[in-house]
Amino acid sequence: MVTYDFAGRVALVTGGGSGIGLATAQAFAEAGAQVAVVDINGEAAQRATESLRASGHRAEAFELDVADEAAVARTIRGIDQHFGRVDFAINNAGVESDPVPMADLANEKWQRVCDVNLSSIFHCMKAEIPLMLRNGRGAIVNTASVAGLIGGYNMSAYIATKHGVIGLTKAAATDYAARGIRINAICPGFIATPFTADAPQAIIDRLLFSIPAGRPGKPEEIAKSMLWLCSEDASYINGHALVVDGAASLGTAGTRFDDLF
Repeated sequence: MVTYDFAGRVALVTGGGSGIGLATAQAFAEAGAQVAVVDINGEAAQRATESLRASGHRAEAFELDVADEAAVARTIRGIDQHFGRVDFAINNAGVESDPVPMADLANEKWQRVCDVNLSSIFHCMKAEIPLMLRNGRGAIVNTASVAGLIGGYNMSAYIATKHGVIGLTKAAATDYAARGIRINAICPGFIATPFTADAPQAIIDRLLFSIPAGRPGKPEEIAKSMLWLCSEDASYINGHALVVDGAASLGTAGTRFDDLF
């Protein structure tokens, strides 16, 4: 089992109160990092923090709507003031879009998905990167999705923003690679989280059918990928969109007929 030593380092995780974000916060803490657990749900962030502290880790909760540009800047300054540095930033918070054809999507719903899924990444990195430049190094991982690599039915806002996350990641990585900062994206497939727990069984079954691995991913599997991208083991990986999806994005479902016979 691969382990990492992030003692003396500070990790910021948005959407850290549940699902992939929570698993990632736990993974960084277990690797020795101090963790800022950031979530729009302040109670969830506090519960996560208390759990980490009960296990002997140093963590602090921060309530934040990542769509609020001023609040993002203020909160990340506060994290820096509290811990004294920011070494790793996991920009993970996101929302789904309404499952309707593109022309039926309300403008305000489009804007909210863009604000939370894409503009927030810009605002977060804009606040995080100066702190890392001050330290001379840093690593950022932005949560995209396999939806950022493909098309899909009735998911226009979500797909557009996740494509945007990958593009923004590549652009920012280019800007700061020579200054010691690595910026990558991670593209999860279907992961068993509270985000997907309430989906009807028929949808779950359809998703599983499209995954050659035959199962959903675990939040811990994404968290391990996050840690690896932030570690020295990935020191020459920059501007990359790492797909962690059980091979779902390979598009093999349309060639599968064994279930029909």
